Amino acid sequence: MQADALTFQANALTFQADALTFQADALTFQANALAFQANALAFQANALAFQANALTLSSIAKFNSLRINEMLY
Repeated sequence: MQADALTFQANALTFQADALTFQADALTFQANALAFQANALAFQANALAFQANALTLSSIAKFNSLRINEMLY
């Protein structure tokens, strides 16, 4: 009888340990998902900066082209 009680307690502790491991795994998964989202946002920010630089260069080229055309006339 006492052995059964000890076995039950051991099983309960094992179940609790498994539940804590599951919670830790879930938190790790959430942390990884947040890191992935942060990386995606950083990638989007870099893409926007690249587009802004391309537009700036395009504007400078257009301005220079107009100035050259004005000088030629």
